[in-house]
Amino acid sequence: MQLVRVSYPLLNGLCPRCLKKWQNRRSFHSLTLALQSQSALPKLVEVGRFENPKSQEHYQPGQFFLHSVFGYRGVVLFQWLATVYDRDTLEDSNPVTYKENMKGETKPYYQALVDSRDFPYIVGGATKWCDSMTYPLILSLSLSCFMKRTSPDAIAFVADRKDASLYSIPGLDYVSHEETLPYTATDQDPFRHELFGQFLSVARKNKNKGVAYIPREMLMVWREKNHRWLELTDVHRQTTQGVRVTVMPFYMGQREIQQVLTYWWRYSIRVENFGTERVQLRERHWNIYGLSGTLETTKGRGVIGQEPILSSTHPAFQYSSHVCLQSPSGHMWGTYTMERQDGKTFSVVIPPFTLESHEES
Repeated sequence: MQLVRVSYPLLNGLCPRCLKKWQNRRSFHSLTLALQSQSALPKLVEVGRFENPKSQEHYQPGQFFLHSVFGYRGVVLFQWLATVYDRDTLEDSNPVTYKENMKGETKPYYQALVDSRDFPYIVGGATKWCDSMTYPLILSLSLSCFMKRTSPDAIAFVADRKDASLYSIPGLDYVSHEETLPYTATDQDPFRHELFGQFLSVARKNKNKGVAYIPREMLMVWREKNHRWLELTDVHRQTTQGVRVTVMPFYMGQREIQQVLTYWWRYSIRVENFGTERVQLRERHWNIYGLSGTLETTKGRGVIGQEPILSSTHPAFQYSSHVCLQSPSGHMWGTYTMERQDGKTFSVVIPPFTLESHEES
C-alpha cells in the first residue's frame, strides 16, 4: 500500500485531469511523499518532499519525481526534445503525407529510470489520483491500483546485425514534462535501480535540504554511444470519441538472418479514456507499409494478449511492441475496436506514424 500525504494545496493538482481544477490557485506549499512500512502495523516513513513543478525551466539529471499517471518513483537521466503531432488539429487523413502537412509542437521528454521497488506494482489496475480534493488530506493509494501497464518499461535494441537476439534494459521510461511531479528525496535509500549508482553520484546529502544527485561521466558516454536507439524524436496522438491513442516509435537497429537484412522498430502505445463511460479494447487492426512497396494488414484480439478495460477510475493502458521491415523506412496506422457497456462497438484511430532508420538500404 502506498500512502501519499498531501499537507497543503498543490498548485497544479495531482494528475493531468485535475490541473484545470487548480489553475486559479496562486500558491504552492510543500507536500510529503510517504511509504507504509512492511511491518504489520501501518507506519508512515518520509521519503521526500514535493517541489514546485516547473512551467518554464526543464528538469536536470538527478531530479527525483513521481509519475502523475502511473504513480511510480523515477529519476531524470537526460532530456529529449520531441516533436508532438496532434492529429486532432489536422484535416489531412492521408497516412503517408500527413506529416508533411502539419506542424508539430516541440516538447521536452525525459529519459528516466524507474525505481525497481515499484516494478511489481506498475502492473495492474489504476485509481485516478483525484476528482475533488479538500486540504489537508491523506491520499491512500495502492501501487497495485495505479494505471494499467504491462510491465515496467524496458528499452529494446539490436546489439549487432549478425546477432539474432533482441536485448532490453528494464526500468527505462520516457516521461513528458507535464507528467513529472518533482520531489526532493529525504530518504537515506532514495532510489533503487542497477544503473542508478553508475549514472548518478551524490552532490549533496543534508538532513534538512535532502539528497541531490548529479550525472556521472558514464551517463553522458552511455547516451552518446546508444543515441541512435534511445532518441525520442516523434510523438503521435489522436482522440476518437473520447479515447486518445498516443504512439512513440523508436528505431532499434538492423538484423541479418540467413543473408536477409531487416530493420526493427519498437513502438510504445498508450490508450487513454477521457470519457465517463467504461470501454474495453477488443480488437486491433494494423496497416504496415514499407517503402519497398509492401503493404501488410494484420488483425487480432486485444493487444499483447490482453483486452484492457478503460473506465473513469482505470482510464489508461500502455504497452510496447515491435515491427520489422525489409526496407529502411515505412509507415504504420490502424484502429482499435472498442466495446461499450451496452455491447455496441466503435473504432478508435491509431494515428499514423513513420518508421525511420536514417540508414540507406
